[in-house]
Amino acid sequence: MTRRGRFAPTPSGLFHMGNAFSALAAWLQMRQIGGQLLLRIEDIDKPRSRPAFAEQQMQDLRWLGLDWDEGPDIGGPHAPYEQSKREDLYEKALNELVKKELLYPCFCSRAELASIGSAPHGLSSEGGAYPGFCSQLTETEQAVRRISKEPALRFRMPHRQWTFCDAFAGEHDFSGKALGDFVVKRADGMFSYQLAVVVDDAAMGITDVLRGRDLLDSTPRQLALYEALGLTAPSFAHVPLIGDASGERLSKRDKSLTLASLREDGASPQRLIGLIGCLAGWLDRAEPVTAHELLPHFTTDVTKDRMLAITPDMLDWVRGKSICDD
Repeated sequence: MTRRGRFAPTPSGLFHMGNAFSALAAWLQMRQIGGQLLLRIEDIDKPRSRPAFAEQQMQDLRWLGLDWDEGPDIGGPHAPYEQSKREDLYEKALNELVKKELLYPCFCSRAELASIGSAPHGLSSEGGAYPGFCSQLTETEQAVRRISKEPALRFRMPHRQWTFCDAFAGEHDFSGKALGDFVVKRADGMFSYQLAVVVDDAAMGITDVLRGRDLLDSTPRQLALYEALGLTAPSFAHVPLIGDASGERLSKRDKSLTLASLREDGASPQRLIGLIGCLAGWLDRAEPVTAHELLPHFTTDVTKDRMLAITPDMLDWVRGKSICDD
């Protein structure tokens, strides 16, 4: 069976170096083994998504020298490749979960949810574990609350251990109880990332999911959904995040570190790829290389760090403003 990977950005801002790292790694993983790579635009959060960002992101990927076999611009057998056009599939999966009595309505306010607290920044994709305030409401209690508030729908996370081996991050073990029940459809009608990505990856035949380390704890939640829906789960790989010299995670709000900004400052894609290759441990030193030249060096047996730091000197080198290439 042909292995299939994907890169699935959210068009809510411009790409930064962390996005470039994930995209490059996903491309290298599939191209090295002769697999297929598709591009999917994860614009399920319509208020935050912008078509202009999606177009700019595709331009950035092409600037890096990356291509894809299926996507919104070239089509393919699994179209559409924009989540905003696939909501009927999410609704069908939701109805299946309802029939299996794996969901329950949640009427909690934002203030109540905020009182739960959250996990350390960068380590949780869902925040603190939901304590189950609404999990035992009777049908009568639910009906009364529906009069004044439309509920979200939560998935009952099985209270067992979820173990998987991550290609980059190694073996991980999560407690379902500690993760807590999670939302699959918000009160405003928006489907959650967790549900949409499982439905799409299964429908598109994805065998290998490679993404950033900030989504590591999404994996056990998604494994639970794969199991509940009777779907085959892919293999997972979570690359380290890229942060600044102070250890802070890069943000789409930091325009100085976006690929668009680096391009305007004279950066070359070969230097950016070379720096990423060095940070990841695929190269001994930063040197200008193309994505194709990096193919023989790609491996998952490299750094296990959660975050890779990029310094101002490194950025100067990428921009071609450093005298020495060491």
